[in-house]
Parts: sequence; C-alpha cells; structure tokens
Amino acid sequence: MNNIKSDIEIAQGAEMETIDNIGTKLGIETKYIELYGNYKGKISSDIWNEIEGKKDGKLVLVTAINPTAAGEGKTTTNVGLSMALNKIGKKAVSALREPSLGPSFGIKGGAAGGGYAQVIPMEDINLHFTGDIHAITTAHNLLAALLDNHIHQGNKLNIDTRKVVWKRVLDMNDRALRNIVVGLGGKTNGVPREDGFDITVASEIMAILCLANDLMDLKKRLGRMIVAYNHDDEPITADDLEATGALTILLKDAINPNLVQTLENTPAIIHGGPFANIAHGCNSVMATKLGLKTADYVVTEAGFGADLGAEKFFNIKCRFARLNPDAVVIVATVRALKMHGGVAKADLSKENIEALKKGFGNLEKHIENISKFGVPSVVAINKFPTDTEGELKLIEDKCKKMNVDVVLSDVWAKGGEGGIALAEKVVEISENKSSNFKPIYDENDTIENKIEIIAKEIYGANGVEFSKKALKNIKKYNDIGLDKLPICMAKTQYSLSDDPSLLGKPEGFTIIVRDIRASAGAGFLVALTGNIMTMPGLPRVPAANKMDIDKDGVIEGLF
Repeated sequence: MNNIKSDIEIAQGAEMETIDNIGTKLGIETKYIELYGNYKGKISSDIWNEIEGKKDGKLVLVTAINPTAAGEGKTTTNVGLSMALNKIGKKAVSALREPSLGPSFGIKGGAAGGGYAQVIPMEDINLHFTGDIHAITTAHNLLAALLDNHIHQGNKLNIDTRKVVWKRVLDMNDRALRNIVVGLGGKTNGVPREDGFDITVASEIMAILCLANDLMDLKKRLGRMIVAYNHDDEPITADDLEATGALTILLKDAINPNLVQTLENTPAIIHGGPFANIAHGCNSVMATKLGLKTADYVVTEAGFGADLGAEKFFNIKCRFARLNPDAVVIVATVRALKMHGGVAKADLSKENIEALKKGFGNLEKHIENISKFGVPSVVAINKFPTDTEGELKLIEDKCKKMNVDVVLSDVWAKGGEGGIALAEKVVEISENKSSNFKPIYDENDTIENKIEIIAKEIYGANGVEFSKKALKNIKKYNDIGLDKLPICMAKTQYSLSDDPSLLGKPEGFTIIVRDIRASAGAGFLVALTGNIMTMPGLPRVPAANKMDIDKDGVIEGLF
C-alpha cells in the first residue's frame, strides 16, 4: 500500500506561524506588514527608510540543468536550502517567483516546491495569492482598451493599426486566443484589426514590476512601453496615450513583495513571476533587495535551466539592479541526466552508466557557463531512491575534474535536515571563495553581436541566423535608439539549442531568430527563437481535470 503523502497533503498538515511572527524573524515590524489573512502579507515600501543603510547579506542563486520529464527539483532545492541554512545558524530567506495559473492548471501543476521542502499556504500561493498577477492582467488590458479607444475616437496620434504591437493578456493557457480579430460588429464596436493574447507572465508589465526599484521607477518604466507605431513608423508609448498614471494606480499594491513561510517556518518572499523561456524568469528586484537587507543569506532562483534563467539573472537582473551574486547552486538528478543521455522515462530507475556519461554533457555545459560569469558554484544532486553508488560516483568524479564540488540533497524527503551538507558547502563557498561576477556581454555592443555571444557562449551554437523580419526590426530599433538594451532570449527550455528534441549537449547547430520585439519599459529586447509561444496551450489531459474540492473547502489534486 502506498503511504507516501502528496505535496498538497503535506502542505495541508503543516503547522503555520502567523505572518507577523515570520516577519519578526527578519526583523520586520508588524507595522510594515499588510495582512492578507493570518498567513500571507505584503511588506510595505515604508520599510525601506529603515533598512536601506544596512549591510547586504549573501546572494545565492539556485539554477538547474535543462528540465526533463524526470524532474529536477530546483524550487524544492531552493526552499530546502533556505531551511537548512537556518538549521546551521544562518538567518536565511527564500526568494521565489509567483506561480502562474496557466501552468498550474496546464501541464506542470503547482509550483511551490515539493515534499517536505515547500512554501505555504501552498494552495493560496498557487491560486490567486495576493492578486499581483490579476493586477498586472488588468493594467495590461486597460492599456489595450485605451489604445483601441484612442483609435476609435479619432486617432489623433495617427496610429497605424497594422503596427499595433500591444496584445492583450490572460493568466491562462489558451491557444485559441493567440490570433484574434477585434472591433467586429459595426462602427460602434471599434476599428477592426488583427490582435491576439499572450499569457500574463509574458507581459512587459510583469517584467517591469520585477525590475523596478520603487513605485516611481515603475511609473517611469510603464510610460516608456511601446504599444504601436504611427504611419511615419515612430513609436507610440503609454505616456503618449496618457495611460501611465492609471496603470500605476492599478499596480500600487502589487509592487510590494509578498511574505509567506516554508514548512519549517523559514521566511519566504514570493514576488513577480515572469516565465524564463518567454520572459526574463526572475523574481522581483525589490524582493531580492529586501531579503539582502533583512537576512544573512538570500536563496533565490531563476526559471528553467541555467541557459535561460541564470543567463538572464546575470545579464539582465543583476546588471540593472547592480547585484553581485556570491554563489550558484546547479541542481541535477541522476534520472534527468540519464534522460539527457537518451534513456526513456520508463527505464530511468535502472542503472545506466553509459547513458549517464552521455547525459552529463548537459550538466558540464551549465557548469562551464556559470564559470564564465565569474561566480563560484556547487552541484546539488537531488536524491532519488533509485540512484546507485556507481552513478553518483560517476557524477562526483566528473565534477571534481572540473573543480566543482558535488553535494547530495535530500530535502524532498527530509526537509531542511536533508540539505545541511549543501548549506554548509554554500556557506563555505560564499565566505571563502571570491565572486568576480561580470555579465558576458557589453550592452553597448550591436544587437546581432549580443545575441551571437549568448548563442555561442551559453548555448554552444555555431552561429545565429536572423529572419528578414528580425533584421527589419533590428534596423528599426537601431534607428529609434533601442539598440543598446540587453537581450532577453525566448527559447525552448528543454534544450541548449532552439530545438526541444536535442537533449544533452548538442553540437553543430544554428540558432534561428525569427523575430525581435522591444520591451522599452522593461529595458530589454526580446529575441524569439524556434517555435516558442508567448501564449501556451493546454495539454491533452490538463492538470485541471484532476482537481477537486470537498464540502469543507479542502482542495485535492493541485499538486
């Protein structure tokens, strides 16, 4: 009989502390916490006057190999490490992204860690939480409505309706909305034009929320957002539409970081949630900086593999926020590496040294990439019962040849206790090895060169091929002065290449850039590669089909 509890059963059995007590652990007085019930709160911006002069703690990034169906456990490791650091006497906080409803009800399910290394209240975090993503959705769609209303009411800005670039958004996977027509039904219903929807976490407003330093910085960035071009091909911004004030009002609460806790009552700051395959994949700058001022160690994460999340964390977030990461944890599993080596999911429990040798190339590339940024790293092997001594020894030996330590992590089964060895190694690295962090490209380089550096250095590509559409947009961004912005690559998470079927460490491939879009408010250009979609679709059997709630309000099947 299977007595293993599901993640949601473990979370529902947790003994939570009231959120004011959690704040006290970080030295945050109750007056700075806006309560959302007993176990959630937003940290008021008023706290900055009190803490801005304090010395920063250590910043630790948790990243991973390219994800597989076998699972890697990056968020689980993040949460477990923060709990383990507290167990060895360090004041630590976990800084995470907010889950999107799209993947929660789609293929992925919940995103709050797993096993005995979770953030709670798990159901709230995975559902509406404190309403941040809804606020972003509303602000984004208000701008879309103001844009179409302006066109309908006479179009004084001479907007070319064929050059509207501001889509609508929805926090749900819905492929039917990727391409639509609006304004149908007669003159009173607006001007007909082609439109579409992105998922909310791909909204530029989400990126702006996560990169803004404060409310006024948020407002300034919102005003710079390009929504369309006029008939002279000049950009039209939110400021031009006189929309900026209203958008900022809608986000006045959403900009404040959210405070929750782990299963072991370690503080967790969860704020912002851009995808890493279609956006920049990091929690908010404000959340990270708040953690650095209130804890000895901030354990943060960046989405998907290090080729996406870590690259953008370094080249975009750290560049803008002037952050200096002290250490990186690269998460892998024996199972996932064997899948990268060609083993089918059904056969992953069998020892396969040859497949592991082949799949190790994926981890090897990520280790090499982190070293290019000058930050020391450690490999965390997320432990599974089927791992054999021979397989673990192979990974350890190969990592030692690369001068990188390997630590077994068992936080899924044992919580913080299972991460003590990892916590001790992270402290050793952070305090004894110097981090010489530096982004891998100069933002003042050409758009083409910046993309080629990422493709060659991080992905291992032979080169980059730009479509006619991408080249046309590059010329436009050069002409309007947006060419000096960092690059946000939109690429599949499953491979180092832009082809999701190429696992392991592919070679001899070319990255195809099919389009480039400007996120002038966020402050970067988005390069779209492969078949990456900014509005995902649901799988054949969505996670939503397996969810239920009983008469007492107890949720089942969320994860």
